Amino acid sequence: MPVDLESIKVLAAVVSAGSFAKAAEKLNKTQSSVSYQIQKLEQRLGTEVFDRSAYRAELTPVGERILAEGQRLLNQAKHLSSLVDQFSEGWEPRLELVVDGMLPSLPLLAALKEMADLNIPTHIQLRVEYLGGVQQRFEQDNADLMLALEYQADNRLSVQALADLKTVLVVAATHPLAQMRAIELAQLQHHIELTVHDSSYNKAYGGRQTFGGERVFYLSDFRAKLEALNLGLGFGWMPMVMVQHLLDSGELVELDYLGGSRHRYTPVLVNRLDRPLGRAGLLLSEKIRQCF
Repeated sequence: MPVDLESIKVLAAVVSAGSFAKAAEKLNKTQSSVSYQIQKLEQRLGTEVFDRSAYRAELTPVGERILAEGQRLLNQAKHLSSLVDQFSEGWEPRLELVVDGMLPSLPLLAALKEMADLNIPTHIQLRVEYLGGVQQRFEQDNADLMLALEYQADNRLSVQALADLKTVLVVAATHPLAQMRAIELAQLQHHIELTVHDSSYNKAYGGRQTFGGERVFYLSDFRAKLEALNLGLGFGWMPMVMVQHLLDSGELVELDYLGGSRHRYTPVLVNRLDRPLGRAGLLLSEKIRQCF
């Protein structure tokens, strides 16, 4: 037989207040109504929840178990009520953000921490892809936001440019290229190039081209690429923010490549015009712009 939450609420109040009279005062009810709720609960359970043989009513083992489980239900009901209120105020239940893994993680994590500190009800799903895979995932998942380095323009998208990202062409100090000056393309092509694989599986999304050498090693992410660089396996582009300390220490060397050893990308924050962002999406967008 179902037990209503009101009876559980009264039970918790009696235990908390220490008596039926004080519980009635706390709940702004009459003592008779409080007693009736407890009696109704006991009838539904087919057993007593209070041992009334002592001077002060104490919970029976069944009453203790019912209170413990009931308290959990009361907390869930309170949480559900809070969620309903928050969603009615414009918070979306779910928000998906797709990010290019080449972008520095600290600004993004800082933005997400600020969101978490606000204790909003929205569940934020973060997915990491690379190059053309970012927009492909954004479209495939019908995601809400995209933080990308490369994207195909579309009049259905709203695009906001963020601060430039600097990349540098580097190699380990122990690698033969580190000692060379005025390096030409043909000389680069004799060595192994390290790159992160474009995570898109559809060629229509494109992807950054390599230097055209015969030996190109594709790594899963920039952490793996950095490890390969440190081992002297080959050369490759890296975000400056990830390798500045290694350049300063001399462990990595910026290549003296005639075609240019530095490049700037302008990351963009993208959302859909046909599906306006809710409060969480707008707030996350604002914090990403601030943190980047």
